[in-house]
Amino acid sequence: QVQLVESGGGLVQAGGSLRLSCAASGRAFNRDAMGWFRQPPGKEREFVAAIRWSGGSTYYSDSVKGRFTISTDNAKNMVYLQMNSLQPEDTAVYYCAAKRNIYYSLSYYDKSSQYDYWGQGTQVTVSS
Repeated sequence: QVQLVESGGGLVQAGGSLRLSCAASGRAFNRDAMGWFRQPPGKEREFVAAIRWSGGSTYYSDSVKGRFTISTDNAKNMVYLQMNSLQPEDTAVYYCAAKRNIYYSLSYYDKSSQYDYWGQGTQVTVSS
């Protein structure tokens, strides 16, 4: 049974930083992509970032590029999202997701419907 459990959300002032963590278990993720999505209040879920579990390539949405960094610790089965220079528009519930057996470049996997497993989400609130 695959489980993705996010943590690290909270309240932060504009300009601040947070690091989200996602503990992954229940399958071998070697051929998978791990993604972070977010859902702002009253809006659709949107792509934030993705990474190949096996390492190397990453892909970001334009809105977070240069401010957020996605990474993995394969030994610990963890996925991280380091968020810097946070702004009020980054306020959202953030979700960790896994896409099984990717075959294309990461930029192809930016839609929530493509992902197979999801965490429960963690709230990030950025005050102005």
